[in-house]
Amino acid sequence: MDEITGWLFDLYEHHERGLVIWIIAEDGSRLCLRMEFPITFYVAGDFKMLRAAWIFLRGKAQLARTRKRDLYLGERDVMSVTVMQHSNLLHELQNQFPMLDYYDADIPPTLRFISHAGVHLLGRCRVVMDGTWIQSIQQLDTPWQITSEVIPLRVLELSPNVDPAFSQPTRLRVRNVRGEYWVGMEPIRPFLISLQSDLLRFDPDLILTTYGDAWLLPLIEKLCQETGLRVDLNRDTSRTIQTHSANSYFAYGQVIYRGAQSHLFGRWHIDRRNALLFDECGLEGLLELSRVTGIGVQEMARKSPGAGITAMQMQTALRTGVMVPLHKQQAEGSKTLAGLIRADRGGLIYQPIIGVHRDVAQIDFASMYPSIMVHYNISPETMGKDGVPDGLLPQTLKPLLEKRLRLKQLANELDARDCELASLKYRAVALKWLLVVCFGYLGYKNARFGKIESHEAVTALSRELMLQSKEIAEEMGFTVLHMYVDSLFVQKERAKDRKDFEPLLKAIAEQTHIAIALDGIYRWVAFPPSRQDVRVPVPNRYFGTMQDGSVKYRGIEARRRDTPFWVKKMQLKILNCLAKAGTLDDVPGYLAAVHVLIGQAKRDLRNGKVPIEELVITQSLSREVEEYRASSSAARSAMQLSAIGRKVAPGQFMRFVYIRGQERVRAWELGVDARTVDIERYCILLDRAVMSVVGVFGEPSTRLL
Repeated sequence: MDEITGWLFDLYEHHERGLVIWIIAEDGSRLCLRMEFPITFYVAGDFKMLRAAWIFLRGKAQLARTRKRDLYLGERDVMSVTVMQHSNLLHELQNQFPMLDYYDADIPPTLRFISHAGVHLLGRCRVVMDGTWIQSIQQLDTPWQITSEVIPLRVLELSPNVDPAFSQPTRLRVRNVRGEYWVGMEPIRPFLISLQSDLLRFDPDLILTTYGDAWLLPLIEKLCQETGLRVDLNRDTSRTIQTHSANSYFAYGQVIYRGAQSHLFGRWHIDRRNALLFDECGLEGLLELSRVTGIGVQEMARKSPGAGITAMQMQTALRTGVMVPLHKQQAEGSKTLAGLIRADRGGLIYQPIIGVHRDVAQIDFASMYPSIMVHYNISPETMGKDGVPDGLLPQTLKPLLEKRLRLKQLANELDARDCELASLKYRAVALKWLLVVCFGYLGYKNARFGKIESHEAVTALSRELMLQSKEIAEEMGFTVLHMYVDSLFVQKERAKDRKDFEPLLKAIAEQTHIAIALDGIYRWVAFPPSRQDVRVPVPNRYFGTMQDGSVKYRGIEARRRDTPFWVKKMQLKILNCLAKAGTLDDVPGYLAAVHVLIGQAKRDLRNGKVPIEELVITQSLSREVEEYRASSSAARSAMQLSAIGRKVAPGQFMRFVYIRGQERVRAWELGVDARTVDIERYCILLDRAVMSVVGVFGEPSTRLL
């Protein structure tokens, strides 16, 4: 027997039996090990039908009668079915006996293993093995540690010299810890030989690409087939690259497009352009998500945070002996229309007072909805019950919530120059996304452990807590200017410093039992009116200058994806110009400088000095191209791409530029002649963005536009 210590890098099912487990050992070696791992699922239902299923399965699996807990129904008599590997047995059983209830039937092998073995992905562990077969594995740390030894990853970055959507790349940039260089993609044979040499010499754990999913990896596979050469993208050379086709799906009220995917075995592949949270969380954030959710890194990079929360709930269920239903079993209870209106009111919004306000503090509840779920023990199985143990959802969320708050606290304590600061922030943001979606999954129609009544209970409590906070603030002499779901904007004469607001924070925390923090103090903050009616405020649109001179903004053009970069840039320049004012009274003195900025920006546009890349607008398709009755700008650009054989799908983002003439827009991928740009259209977009900011100061539009 041999014993090693290292990090659990990856695992997946072996094509014949058991699991393949990759360990990065402390001595730097990468070990490919095997482990026997039987799979058990459960079947429940009518006794006669269960008996027939038993006869059907006899000789095909190991069967037993036992009792297991259903989250909603309590203890149930079930038939356990144990097989040594995934097969079509479950599908055959479902087809033969569709009326039976199935549990633990589609749990990913990674979640089964880490729940059974008590380890976690990317965690340190001690492994006892006989040859390449694991006999035992022991956890040496937990995913909830704030600091731990960092897994020593070797990263190889590959990116083309141009966007493949516009033209065929001719060179590939290769970058690793030793440096970077360019490799020519022609002739093909030397290119493939060079790439294989890099893989063998550096042996990366992660291949980080740009356009890897949709272009590079499929191209390499195609070239290898044509030339007969070999490029070992997989470290496990017994496996081929696993691909997933692109698809569109509906979620959170919008159509989302998920691009094609290429997954590797024995090493990871992440495409920056196809990784959902990579820009916001970075690699550190993705590693953190994988640690706490149990989903492999290259999978987590392409999945939504909702998939992560579901995986965490499954782990809690497996750990506590609760069966995971194959399909959601609990339907929403019947309600009268009046009852529905009373129950489903959502979060509390107190409309802002239109105008510009000085010395305003913004205070936010820390992860309000998850905190309510944990503190008030809100879970589908605890609804209407007092004095019961923590439910499945609070058990899942509590360590997650505590870790994020601790990461934020550590980040706030570090000096801005500390090299650890960025990592802490990335990790905190990653955990924030899990906490954001956990509430939505309470009411999600397909969530295994969702129940709409739990969802409604959380929002009802949040409304009550916000009203309590408002009353406390007003009793202490503060004016509440605005409330939005989990944050309040308050103002008080002569209250300008953090210490002036600390008594309010303490009083609210003591009353609500939910952590609350001072997000910042504004020198001035503006709540602009609606464009349709100047008497009506907009709940989540505001901008202002913080005490340190930085600007904060929500809901304006600079936050919108469909605003061209040039307009965003100019709007932010205007905000930063106004932020130079020491007080609100000084702001009017800077409006002249705003006039100069706008005039120069328009002259640059008309003189062709604005890079055409800064004029690109991005909008998503909400349906198939042929389903559009009125041709929106996105639909027009999609039609142009379809006309030349480019496939487009709902949820995809269309990039285009406004041009003069009958077409009105030109798809960016088709190339845009700068001489055809619709200058006046972009000037109108700029004017709107400018007035969104300066209009609240009473600046007449005729002076600015």
